[in-house]
Amino acid sequence: MEKSLIDRYSPNIILKEIGGSGQNKLLQSKVLIVGAGGLGSPVISYLAASGVGIIGISDHDVVSNSNLQRQIIYKTKDVGKSKALCAKKFAQKLNPNIKIIGIPHSISENNAVHIVRDYDFVIDGSDNLSTRYLLNKVCYAHNKAFLIGAISQWDGQIGLYDPNKGSPCFNCVFPNSETYNNLEGCSEGGVLGPLPGIVGSIMAAEAIKYLLDIGNSLIGSIILFDCLSSEVRKYQTKRRQNCLICDDK
Repeated sequence: MEKSLIDRYSPNIILKEIGGSGQNKLLQSKVLIVGAGGLGSPVISYLAASGVGIIGISDHDVVSNSNLQRQIIYKTKDVGKSKALCAKKFAQKLNPNIKIIGIPHSISENNAVHIVRDYDFVIDGSDNLSTRYLLNKVCYAHNKAFLIGAISQWDGQIGLYDPNKGSPCFNCVFPNSETYNNLEGCSEGGVLGPLPGIVGSIMAAEAIKYLLDIGNSLIGSIILFDCLSSEVRKYQTKRRQNCLICDDK
């Protein structure tokens, strides 16, 4: 690693759990981020700044004026422009030493496998349940770890699902959309501006821990965060018999 990169990533390298070998591993890692909104903003920022070597950013939406309250990677002049391409531009300026791939369209049955297979780790911070269930299916079929975040009003939720570690999948824990539909979208129920920053930062930390295989990860667990009461609860999850996605894993 050249001296300028050692200087840049020195706060990571100094950590005994990461060191030079861990930083090199990050530089060789490939992460797909689906959703470049409130959660995607801090995830993109911290993974790019930390030196994840290749970051794919998928979002079909454009920046709206109401996004600017919490989606801090965008500026007023970005309103009406593609989120994926604006996020790519932001991340590339933040760290020109890594590769950023903008994917300005939806994840669908037609392209999900083609997109996901190129990455080591998949993060979903979108607010689209059909996309989430699709990604869960594809990630389990192709042995990709899958990190999910969700926010609404004052509440946040994070879960990590990994077919390589025998964990339940998202469909095990939430077998249908009705069981997961307790979090209203930000446009319907509102959201505290800093909340996605808090939840997204935890997601970025969990991604780095997973990529480097350090610490105690959230595999097989869900964290619930209530910002209004400052309470954090962690629950263990279990595999569900006859799950259509992962029962044969």
